[in-house]
Amino acid sequence: MKITLKDGSVKEYGESKAIIDIARDISEGLARNACAAELNGRVVDLRTTVSEDSELSILTFQDEAGKAAYRHTTSHVLAEAVKRLYPEAKLAIGPSIDTGFYYDFDYPSFGREELDKIEAEMKKIIKEGAKLEYYTMPRDEAIKFMKDADEPYKTELIEDLPEDAVISFYSQGDFVDLCAGPHLMSTKQIKAFKLISASGAYWRGSEKNKMLTRVYGTAFDKKADLAAYLEHLEDIKRRDHNKLGREMEIFTTVDVIGQGLPLIMPNGVIIMRELQRWVEDMEDNEWGYIRTKTPLMAKSDLYKISGHWDHYKDGMFVLGDEEKDKEVFALRPMTCPFQYYVYKNSQKSYRDLPLRYGETSTLFRNEESGEMHGLTRVRQFTISEGHLIVRPDQMVEEFKNCLALAKHTLTTLGVEEDVTYHLSKWDPENREKYIGEPEVWEETQQHIRNILMELEIPFVEDDGEAAFYGPKVDINAKNVYGKEDTMITIQWDALLAEQFDMYYVDQNGDKVRPYIIHRTSLGCYERTLAWLIEKYAGKFPTWLCPEQVKVLPISEKYQGYAENVQKELKANGIRAGIDDRSEKIGYKIREARLKRIPYMLVVGQKEEEDKTVSVRSRFAGDEGVKPLAEFINQICSEIRTKEIRKEVEES
Repeated sequence: MKITLKDGSVKEYGESKAIIDIARDISEGLARNACAAELNGRVVDLRTTVSEDSELSILTFQDEAGKAAYRHTTSHVLAEAVKRLYPEAKLAIGPSIDTGFYYDFDYPSFGREELDKIEAEMKKIIKEGAKLEYYTMPRDEAIKFMKDADEPYKTELIEDLPEDAVISFYSQGDFVDLCAGPHLMSTKQIKAFKLISASGAYWRGSEKNKMLTRVYGTAFDKKADLAAYLEHLEDIKRRDHNKLGREMEIFTTVDVIGQGLPLIMPNGVIIMRELQRWVEDMEDNEWGYIRTKTPLMAKSDLYKISGHWDHYKDGMFVLGDEEKDKEVFALRPMTCPFQYYVYKNSQKSYRDLPLRYGETSTLFRNEESGEMHGLTRVRQFTISEGHLIVRPDQMVEEFKNCLALAKHTLTTLGVEEDVTYHLSKWDPENREKYIGEPEVWEETQQHIRNILMELEIPFVEDDGEAAFYGPKVDINAKNVYGKEDTMITIQWDALLAEQFDMYYVDQNGDKVRPYIIHRTSLGCYERTLAWLIEKYAGKFPTWLCPEQVKVLPISEKYQGYAENVQKELKANGIRAGIDDRSEKIGYKIREARLKRIPYMLVVGQKEEEDKTVSVRSRFAGDEGVKPLAEFINQICSEIRTKEIRKEVEES
């Protein structure tokens, strides 16, 4: 048989061979580093026997599938260690994931002390170097085996497999686990690992099932790579908005108020207010939007017209019971149908279009409790929502302008390099989820595809992610943990004008249906705030900082001058405070830096005499002595232009 390798070279053998033996024939070093293989386009175990002409790639830790096999094996070592130390623990599942692996156990909990103990046991298992052996069992025998082992979750998994499924196991010494593989040849191949944390996880992800304990870990083939990853995790902890936002008193949550209903603290309000004022002024003055203000709730009749009642009711907060109450209301999950009635209030001519309605909207969505996280996914949120009512011949240009506005906001905030663009399409296999005919969907999706290609915006296409009434561009960003969230959305809608009987009168006097663009220019303010906290680790650009300047008198003798400086700063719209404590100036500077304040103005006798300030900043450390007026001009310019100064660490 002929085996064609990844580099195009060919190996010939007169008999069947296990892939691991082929790897050894190529090189002992490759065999030592091999984790799995790709055989004729399918990822397989190294123990797999090849008996015919095939294409073969040996996968190492540098390959994603090889990395997955390496980490999956480490999860089995974790399971064995737990069973050795806590034999009463029941095994659930333990897959590899993008960041490492996890294993779910039916066991009360594991703290850091227990995780360290498990790690030590894992090191013993790895040192023992047991070989992993693959074998299968008949279905009835496999079920009996797991029942006898008192492993109810493994038993359930086997019982749920199809009747003709191959029931496969891997053993490593005395430890046996139900698994399809692939796995390393021996536990001794594992070079570096770390158990990261433990948390709760419902069996099979359902709240109806028992809460298990999930242990997360990671593994690498080099200790240096593990050390770098652990440092990365520390940076994540430093940036995590859920932790940092609370420490900086930007937001908090309270159990008696409810999950997904954050309290925005004064510091957070300042940031959100700056963002909102900027967006509204920019949209109205530079992009031609007009403001609306619409109710926070409406009768169910409105949502039935739009289709939300049929397609989105489970995601809404409904007030009342249709069987008992004369009128049933719902808190609004979006603003579009309200703005349609602003449009319909008077007859529109083709000359009136495009009409660009903007609203800073408070919305409500009944998210699942398991989906709640800090400010990124909440049940009440504020959004920079807009709807453009346009003639069909204006649609492409207006859609491009919405993309341009979105890119402008991203660039101003300094996050334009952190996003990905997605063309979210319908799923023709799930017709009941959508309204409209297939040809309308295909045509509108192609329009968006053409626009993105013309603007040379890289994008990926996602099936089944469209709104029920039209395809869209989703601009997504990842949080510090790698989870992707949608930050800005621009939707093409050629259908809802029909639902609401919207029209304009064209130049021939005929009634014509307009098209609609649903869009955000910034998206959800709460989610954006979380994004910015993590992006800047709380060190926001000066224009967004809750406190922009701290005035630091050297002693109480200069308190009066410090107050005059503060007064002058505030008169110029600069958010400034005074540290008038009886502390040494070095201590005050360190405290201000810890609070991430951009500028510290030290004032003493000479500064008072010369009407100057000694400037220190997050950006350049000691910036020298400057006339107060010069500093004010400098910082006002920085705030006005929304400049993002590069941080320079002080030595």
